[in-house]
Amino acid sequence: MSADAASERCRLPNNSAIVEIAFDGLPAMAQPTSMKVEEAAKQLEALGNPTRLELYRVLVRAGHGGLPVNQVQERLGIPASTLSHHLQRLVQNGLVSQERQATTLICRAEYPAMAALLGFLANECCADEACSTSNQAA
Repeated sequence: MSADAASERCRLPNNSAIVEIAFDGLPAMAQPTSMKVEEAAKQLEALGNPTRLELYRVLVRAGHGGLPVNQVQERLGIPASTLSHHLQRLVQNGLVSQERQATTLICRAEYPAMAALLGFLANECCADEACSTSNQAA
């Protein structure tokens, strides 16, 4: 299947489940891209910290409106300085944006960046499957 298809399907190595990632309905900039390995590695490294991953998931769940930084802090129950450090890493890697509205700092997940990273990971899903199946039959 191509990355341009409405959805991509991938059977896990143990054939226990099918993972489906739908790319239809996303803006063109969120479609699977030719993201560079280095950029994907930096984003995955940023998400590799448990606190940052939890922070990112809070912002993803919040939707396009995002959340004021004080609400993020309340939900995570971490000190402001720790939150600031983790937010900075996510902003540096393009996964989160921040916008000042008067005295309130709003944090938002960058959905196009998330879709690009997911697309990068799923883009070549099972591409070599035909080769590995024919090798197993031999």
